[in-house]
Amino acid sequence: MPLVNAATMEQDLTVVMPSGFDILERGEKKNRIRAITRGVSSNIAACELTYRCREEIDYEKAATQLEEYCSVLRKYGADVITLQGSQSYPDCCFVQDTAVVLDEVCVVASMGAPARRGEITEVEKVVSQYRVIKHILVPATLDGGDVVQVGKTLFVGLSRRTNGLGIETLGKIVDPFGYKVVPVSVRGGLHLTTACGVVDDETLILNPRWIDASAFKGFRQLHVPEEEPWSANMIRIDEVLCIEKGAPCTVELVEPYNDKIEIIDISEFRKAEGSLSCLSIIFKDTLQH
Repeated sequence: MPLVNAATMEQDLTVVMPSGFDILERGEKKNRIRAITRGVSSNIAACELTYRCREEIDYEKAATQLEEYCSVLRKYGADVITLQGSQSYPDCCFVQDTAVVLDEVCVVASMGAPARRGEITEVEKVVSQYRVIKHILVPATLDGGDVVQVGKTLFVGLSRRTNGLGIETLGKIVDPFGYKVVPVSVRGGLHLTTACGVVDDETLILNPRWIDASAFKGFRQLHVPEEEPWSANMIRIDEVLCIEKGAPCTVELVEPYNDKIEIIDISEFRKAEGSLSCLSIIFKDTLQH
C-alpha cells in the first residue's frame, strides 16, 4: 500500500483501509492479525529526542523503509491499516505509543510528551471498531512503547514517558480481565520496549544496562551484546521474529530459540529514537466481534 507524499500529508487525516475491508464481514476470518501503521510525517526532522543527538533524517528513505516494513507484516498474514502521516505530529509514525491493545480492551494512552497527545485521535477511531476503549488521563502518563505483554502479564516501564500513576491506572483498567501489571525501571532507553523483546513465551531478550532485568525473574533471559544496544527491540508475528538490520550477534543469540527470523532496515527511524515495535500496533481479532 503506497504511502502519501509530503504534500498530501498536509491535508486532513484519513484512514486507508485494506482492500475489501468490511467490519460486518470480519467474522468470516477468526483471529486474523491486524496491524495499524501510520505514514511518515513530512516534519519528522522535528521529532522528540531524549537520549540521541539530532541527525539529518532522509524523509524519502524513511517512507520507503516504512513501506518495506508494512510489506513484511503483510507477508506473514497481517491486514495492515495505514493512517496518513501528519505534518503537525513529527513522531506520528511511532503509532505504538498511542495505545495498548489487549484481547479484551484497548487502553488509549496519555503520552508523556505533551506535544504528541493529539496523535491518539485517529488511532482511537480505528481501534474502537475492534475493542472497547478505556483512557488514561493526565496527570497519569503512559506510552504504549512502555508496555511489553507476555501472556497475562504486562511489564510496564517506569520511564521518562510513563509515570507511576500511569502504571497504577493501567493496572486498574486491566485487572478485571485477569492481567498482572509489573513495573520495570527504565534508566537508559526511551521506553521499556527499547530494551526488552519477546523471543517466545519463555524467553525474553534484554539490554540489562538500560532496564532492571530483575523484574523478569522466571523467564529465560538473553542479553544483547554491548555493541548492539538497540537490538533487544523486536516484534513477533505469530512464529516469525523480526529483528532490525545491523545486529548479527543478536540474530545468532536468538536463533537457538527461534530460527524464523526476518531482518528489517529501520535506520532512518533509529535517528528519530524509534524502534521496530514503535511503527505498528499488532493485535488479533477476538470474540468481541
